[in-house]
Amino acid sequence: MNNNWQNLISIDPDIRFGKPVITGTRICVSDILSWLSTGMSFEEIIEDFPELKREDILAALVL
Repeated sequence: MNNNWQNLISIDPDIRFGKPVITGTRICVSDILSWLSTGMSFEEIIEDFPELKREDILAALVL
């Protein structure tokens, strides 16, 4: 994954109160981590949020 995660996560004070989000979405890294902690699989998350890719979820784990 190298440093590619840095291109996938952004912080903007005008989006979700400056929390880290997946670039181009309003989905917070903390939301992804919460879903994973409740047992959701990558596939289930992507099914619920098709704008996400597997690489986005992996980037959330790296941060």
